[in-house]
Amino acid sequence: MDLVVIWYALVVLCWVLFFVLEGFDFGIGLLSPLLGRDEHERAAAVRTIGPFWDGNEVWLVAAIGVTFAAFPSWYAALLSGLYLPMVLILLLLAGRGVALEFRGKHDDPRWRRRCDLVLAACSAGVVLLWGAVLTVFVRGLALDSGGSVVGGGLGRTVTPVLTPAAVLGALVALTAAVLLGATFLALRTTGPVRRRAGRLARWVALVGAVAALAAGVQFAVALAVAPLLAGVALLARRREGIAFGLTALAVAAAVVAVFTANGDVVLPSTLSGAWSLTMHDAAATGSALRLISIAGVVVLPGVLVYQMWSYRVFRQRVASERIAT
Repeated sequence: MDLVVIWYALVVLCWVLFFVLEGFDFGIGLLSPLLGRDEHERAAAVRTIGPFWDGNEVWLVAAIGVTFAAFPSWYAALLSGLYLPMVLILLLLAGRGVALEFRGKHDDPRWRRRCDLVLAACSAGVVLLWGAVLTVFVRGLALDSGGSVVGGGLGRTVTPVLTPAAVLGALVALTAAVLLGATFLALRTTGPVRRRAGRLARWVALVGAVAALAAGVQFAVALAVAPLLAGVALLARRREGIAFGLTALAVAAAVVAVFTANGDVVLPSTLSGAWSLTMHDAAATGSALRLISIAGVVVLPGVLVYQMWSYRVFRQRVASERIAT
């Protein structure tokens, strides 16, 4: 098989893993102040992602790194055309990390409450920005014949994420993150947080499925709706593991649809279709792809094995109810 196609598939895989795994991290960051009615319940929600969130974030590094190494022209166009949104995403990710790490460093309920609010705000900001950015992946940027983004100033990097389509993409991403977070909390907690998370997931899934069917714009939407509806039925029967798996499958299908919506065009040009970046135009040289393939064979499987091991070790539920001692 063509190395270019193989590496594009690996790029898509890295993005899928990032959006699915970090998706429930962001969702729990959003939901912990809402589903946790007191300090104990909020702490239980946050503890469900304690062993995983920084490992899940590695897939963003992998996705950006693989894009840079295998498709440098694509990387250059995206980063130059979306420079300010990407910087904001990195700053919000840093704020999210600080809130998680420093939450337990000071024994004060008000301090932890403020950290929870920062965590929720940063998680919401990252999700909304990524949803808008993914829309740009599909709709494209103002590329000239050389693959460079036309224009200058802040407007060049801000305008693409402020279109109606980008705003809709941001709201869809927020819904997906809430659904992932709620199903993961239902899977990984006991007590009141588990019950509230299950109820919220059922309502969000139903509303999201109805809205998607009402929009009814693409076949990919139907692919995502079916697992959501199946997940609703399973949550009602306390089959949280399968429900979370189906929700993750729906999100993965949506991400794959984004990266394959334009066929072999990885970044359309809004100025002329002839100036769009195709997979082979944006790829590195054959010798470079063969060289990075050697590293990819060693590194990527190792990261996957380590993460699967960590999820197995920390597979027990977190109690959100108070247990007498």
